[in-house]
Amino acid sequence: MLNNRINITKSIEVAGRNLSFNVGSLATQANGSVFVRYGDTCVLVTATASEEPREGIDFLPLTVDYEERLYAVGKIPGGFIKREGKPSEKATLSSRLIDRPLRPLFPKGFHNDIHIVATVLSVDQDNRPDVTAINGASAALMISDIPFENPIGAVWVGKIGNDLIINPTLEQWEKSELDLVIAGTEEAVVMVEAEASEVPEDIIIEAIELAHKEIKNIVRFIKDLRQECLKEGIAKEKKEVSVEPIDKDLESEVYRIGKELIAQAIDEVKTKGCKKLEREKILKETKEEIVNKVMELKPELFEEDPNLQKRIEGLIVEIEKEIVRSMILEKKERIDNRKLDEIRPIECKVGILPRTHGSGLFVRGETQVLTVSTLGALGEEQILDGIDVEETKRYMHHYNFPPYSVGEARPIRGPGRREIGHGALAERALERVLPSEDEFPYTIRLVSEVLESNGSTSMASVCGSTLALMDAGVPIKAPVAGIAMGLIKEGDKVEILTDIQGIEDALGDMDFKVAGTKKGITALQMDIKIAGINTEILKRALEQARKARLIILDKIIETIPEPRPTLSPYAPRIIKTEIDPEKIRDIIGPGGKIIKKIIDETGVKIDIEDDGKVYIAAVDQSGAEKALEMIKSLTEDVEIGKIYLGKVTRTTDFGAFVEVIPGVMGLPGKEGMVHISQLAEERVNKVEDVVKAGDKIIVKAIGFDQLGRLKLSRKEALKEANKEAEKNIKNKTKKFREHRKNK
Repeated sequence: MLNNRINITKSIEVAGRNLSFNVGSLATQANGSVFVRYGDTCVLVTATASEEPREGIDFLPLTVDYEERLYAVGKIPGGFIKREGKPSEKATLSSRLIDRPLRPLFPKGFHNDIHIVATVLSVDQDNRPDVTAINGASAALMISDIPFENPIGAVWVGKIGNDLIINPTLEQWEKSELDLVIAGTEEAVVMVEAEASEVPEDIIIEAIELAHKEIKNIVRFIKDLRQECLKEGIAKEKKEVSVEPIDKDLESEVYRIGKELIAQAIDEVKTKGCKKLEREKILKETKEEIVNKVMELKPELFEEDPNLQKRIEGLIVEIEKEIVRSMILEKKERIDNRKLDEIRPIECKVGILPRTHGSGLFVRGETQVLTVSTLGALGEEQILDGIDVEETKRYMHHYNFPPYSVGEARPIRGPGRREIGHGALAERALERVLPSEDEFPYTIRLVSEVLESNGSTSMASVCGSTLALMDAGVPIKAPVAGIAMGLIKEGDKVEILTDIQGIEDALGDMDFKVAGTKKGITALQMDIKIAGINTEILKRALEQARKARLIILDKIIETIPEPRPTLSPYAPRIIKTEIDPEKIRDIIGPGGKIIKKIIDETGVKIDIEDDGKVYIAAVDQSGAEKALEMIKSLTEDVEIGKIYLGKVTRTTDFGAFVEVIPGVMGLPGKEGMVHISQLAEERVNKVEDVVKAGDKIIVKAIGFDQLGRLKLSRKEALKEANKEAEKNIKNKTKKFREHRKNK
């Protein structure tokens, strides 16, 4: 990009489009920096690490920030401040999307702070910036000195008809039954994220296999890029990971004491059938006992090294992990005595909150989620200020995880990345089964309150949401359930766990969340903690998840077989009508005066689309109907040939003026004139002999005069009324005669 610096630009073709990486031009003070371009989507990705590890921690302090810039799509930010503020929900989800496949691939013991920043500079909607950023992050880490030596690649997959498409364009994506993002190394898949329209498991596997072939090419390309950058001196040699050793004798004692005491504690937990908090208490006390016994053996080592206790505690966790995993792999036993494919006891309830529009409580073991549904007018949809084409959102799912759900006492703050991520996953799981706006013209908000947590609250939120939607009377296409699968893998030994709880998630190798209907999958999210898994393991996990999902769906259907036929009395009723778009100004009025007056008089909410669709929302049905009549009066045109019951407004020597469509909101209605010759079949000498001001008469619209004024006829209306009356009498007489004859 810049001629005065040593830089390299290399390209690879992915799905028929050019994916290029420029190294050495921009942000060169970062440990690694790559300018990635895919089509006209451009993302600058940097990777920076601290010189020294963070003191006193036993985890990888990785932070990923996905920085959306609205100039990337030619927009100026909304609001008063006119600059980008806190990350949008989409930006937060994209940060997680980058973080999740990278995190398990860093070496153990590397505790330096790592910061990856993906700045979106230009967006071509056919080429996703978030997936482009994953590839950029992989490349930035590879050319840096940060110890990361197993690069990843990422693609997205769509499905139209029977065709699977790598990196579909926006037009293809809008028709797609599948939105699948996959990241992997050259050897295996490390992350899957998907939304789908009830796609069968075998198609998902086929899509993953197809994607992995493309990913392998991207990974090989990134490895070659590093080698070329090393030759040019713009890539750095990797730092070595140094882990402080523990005294060998002390380590042996930790293992000897730890294995014995933790095995005893786990046996106690299994024998008693302990619940989560009791189990955690027993294991915590056991770990403290091990630390105390070890400290008594060589107290001088702990005095010399203040961080030694922390490392010993980490070693004890590894011992616990080894024992629990061995129990599953060798004995096929779980810590709560379940079989490997067994689901915890399930309980479902609906309608437990009297004044909400719908509510569902889903309980699976010690995981308990209450979801509440709220229906609103279309005007209450969320307005989005981001870089995607979507500008509004009609369906929202929010997830709350209060500290009491895990028995903790700490302040409640705003939603974090985890809460946003779990809410989005549940939202994707249900989005494809919701009725369209035309079928069900409501904004839908679901809120999942986690009341108790011991594993897979996101999938419990999916189940609770299905219950809440059906309780609210939302006509969903099919119920959706979710289950979280786990994995224990040591060499060739592999066991898949159904319905993992917290300890199995923490000590296992995979958290694979699967949601769907009886027909197929609606959402997937897979995160792993090892270098990757092959498709054979994925097939087993999906099949085991399918069987579990069907069991849960049966429990949901037992509780509420189908959506309620009517909405809650507290939910708004929405009436839809359509008007000529040219008439919209008649409803709104100067400065919004007319529409405000309708709303004030009827207590409704009114949303008007540009194409002339009008939605009237009100809890009081009579208010909605009154507003509808007002709108009809404001926009209705007189139809020639139609008979109206009109009101005489005034008379003259030559005829009577009749209002056929009443005026509303202080505005005049539609009126025409009945000429004296059209008042009756016989000759009329004086108009007042037949009608007076204030009379209600039937008239027929017969046309317009040369000046465009409406012409009406009472004479023609009476003729038609008499013909109709005669016809009715004849029909009744005929029926009576036939009845007599049959007798």
